[in-house]
Parts: sequence; C-alpha cells; structure tokens
Amino acid sequence: MDFDRMIAVMRRLALEAGDRIMEIYEAPDFDVRAKSDDSPVTAADEAADALIAAGLREAFPDMTLITEEQADSHALTASTFLIVDPLDGTKEFVQRRGDFTVNIAYVEDGVPVRGVVFAPAKGRLFYTLPDGTAVEETGALHKDVPGDVLPLKVSTPDNDALIVVASKSHRDQATDDYIGRYEVRDMTSAGSSLKFCLVATGEADLYPRLGRTMEWDTAAGDAVLRGAGGHVIGFEDRQPLAYGKAGWANPFFIAHAPGVDLR
Repeated sequence: MDFDRMIAVMRRLALEAGDRIMEIYEAPDFDVRAKSDDSPVTAADEAADALIAAGLREAFPDMTLITEEQADSHALTASTFLIVDPLDGTKEFVQRRGDFTVNIAYVEDGVPVRGVVFAPAKGRLFYTLPDGTAVEETGALHKDVPGDVLPLKVSTPDNDALIVVASKSHRDQATDDYIGRYEVRDMTSAGSSLKFCLVATGEADLYPRLGRTMEWDTAAGDAVLRGAGGHVIGFEDRQPLAYGKAGWANPFFIAHAPGVDLR
C-alpha cells in the first residue's frame, strides 16, 4: 500500500469536506432529519459523505468502502477497508457547539492503521503519517501542501490525578460511576472523535465509552491514538478494539494512555 498517497488523499478530502460542512454550519438555518435509528442527519452529513466517497472511490477503486451515510455499504463484509464518518458529532453540529469532526480511516486486517480526524469549526487537523505515527498539523491548512506538524505522544499519567475526557452528548450514570473508580484531577467533555485526539495529544489520560458506537465513529480517532502510543480496548475483554465486525457495531471501550492503572 502506498501510504504516502493514501494519507495525502485522505487529508485533502477531509479538508474539502470540512469546507462544505462549514458552509452549511454558518448558514442562518439548516434542516435536521431523523434516520431510521433516530439519530440526526443534515445536508452537511450528506454533502460531506458524497464528496469523500467520490474521492476515495476514484483514488482506490478496488478497496471496500464503508460510510455511515450509505446504508448499502453496511451490509458489506471485509477485514481490510476504508471507513468514513463524514460528520461525526451531528448533535454538536446541530447545537452549534463546534465539537464535530470528519473521520476517514484505513483498516488493515481488522486494525485501524491510518486515519485523519479534522475538526473544521476548531481548525484542528490530526492524522497519521505514512509511517503510522500521529501528528497534529499547525498553522494554515492548505489542501494540497501540508504545513508544519507537531508529533503526538500520549501523556505519562499520574494515577493520583488523572485527566478524563467523556462524551458531551452521551454522558450517563454508568460512565460517571466508572469514572468514579479513579482519582480524577480534571474532567472535560468533548464531542465526536476529538476525545481520542485529546488523549493522543496528552490533553487527557483516559476516555471511557459505555455506550453505543459504530466503527465509523471510532476508526480514525483510534488510528491517531495508536499512532501516538495510546490504546483502545474493549471494556469487558480488555483486548484491542477490532474492526470489520458484523454489523459494524463496537462494544463499550476504554481509550487510554498506557500508564493509566485501569480499574
């Protein structure tokens, strides 16, 4: 696999999709509809999905492509594939809170090995380099010419004073009860796959998710976190989160820096 080309394509498509999303986000109003699972969808989800899917199919015509907004793709099975959430954090988008992302990932033999996470409202772009290490690009974000990058490395946590990040829109009592097992210095809330990226940058030590997620929600952030030296493991089995599962649904999971004393 030519990872130099793959990362360049993913990065460019994420930025282009981000521009389209922001055009709709900054409009006076936009329609919000409910999908069959009652989750919200907007024109921004659909426009970003069409743009990314067309770009990936043109660049990688022989590769299986799974996207959240194309239900036909959900019936496919593969262990090596591209997977896309064109607008992760639609609830954050609808409420104009800014914590939404574009997620594009490449999964190889069940492992998310490359990925891009772009938060267009925050101007933050995280991705894996061709060698699999993770970076955040800084400065102006030009579509065809990458700028300076900051290598990402997870924190060395203090288990007597952990920084925990949790979902902004999906926080529940079970999550709070689990977090209560730890000595927590600071709690922060974030939407979308930004939570993985905050662990990857060392801005947080631990991100537990005791709720429903799909593989397109997590693959890109998982790849970035792995590239920064972090782990994403199942809540019950404590094994690395695997991808390519039937139905594309994830178990509950814990994303963390390696030094966290898991409870």
